[in-house]
Amino acid sequence: MVVAHIGGDEMSRRTKVVEHSVFFDAPGPKTKRLIFFANIVGSGIIAAILLVVVLKLQEMGQLTWSMWSVTVQPRSWLYYFLPGLGATLLAALVSIVGAFIFGLIFGVARLANNRPIRWLASIVVEFCRAVPVLLMMIFMWTLFGGAGWSNPSFWAVVVALILYNGSVCAELVRSGVLNLPTGQHEAAAAIGLTRGQALANILVPQALLSMLPALIAQLVVALKDSALGSAIAYSELLRQATLLGTPYRTLQTIFVASLIFIAINYGLGKMGEWLASKMKGRGLQLDETMSEEIPMNVSALGKREMLEDPDAEGPYDESERLRQEMTGVRRHL
Repeated sequence: MVVAHIGGDEMSRRTKVVEHSVFFDAPGPKTKRLIFFANIVGSGIIAAILLVVVLKLQEMGQLTWSMWSVTVQPRSWLYYFLPGLGATLLAALVSIVGAFIFGLIFGVARLANNRPIRWLASIVVEFCRAVPVLLMMIFMWTLFGGAGWSNPSFWAVVVALILYNGSVCAELVRSGVLNLPTGQHEAAAAIGLTRGQALANILVPQALLSMLPALIAQLVVALKDSALGSAIAYSELLRQATLLGTPYRTLQTIFVASLIFIAINYGLGKMGEWLASKMKGRGLQLDETMSEEIPMNVSALGKREMLEDPDAEGPYDESERLRQEMTGVRRHL
């Protein structure tokens, strides 16, 4: 039996060709020249704007070393930048863990057979997604401060981020389960699992695996949104940079804080891309030619063996294996 196998690189190339032909036509020579000219003009406009900004800052004295020296002093990093960064990372870490738990609970609740539970979970999730994060922070800050909580700013930031990002995670869980192949649902029902057992043992674990890259992206959102805590006096990175720069060097200190945010978010984004590439390659690929060549009476184990080594000869189901043991003849089904 001859099996045609298309490797990952070839499949990726063909997929790109199909996507290219489906979403837009390839540009012709005139369009390519127009795109090239538009890129040159756009780059020139951006460069001119940056030049005007730099000249204006130079005229205002914002580019002198005396204005930037505060950003490299050890005292600035020891008492401002590093404590602010620690507070930002702490709020982001606590909120993303809480958001994951919140999203898992309410995401599964939105898939429950019990209609009141499903409706209640949907109301909570949609409400938390609709309310602005800053508004929730201010409300929680006022509530926790009035209740006498210690460090109400921190808890207001964390709870607000948990509610918002948790509602997003809940939607990821729900959509991840619903987007699983229908065979997963049917297989769970065929072996007698209840809806809850199927969700806990089969559907949700697979959905969580597929949504890991999206969770990494949500961590970036939580990290960035923690900067809103500066509005309620939470000593995160942006607030600390603002305090350090007050009243004359705010531009310089905020610029350094923005570079720190960019570096962390860039690293998290690259981690998400790496994880997505790893997840995309999971499992064996079956092209159309190979699927046509596999006989109908080959077991699942036999199909996997054929996918792993198309040129190998061996028994691909139990009956054929027994027959070959008795006759000594080995052939594919």
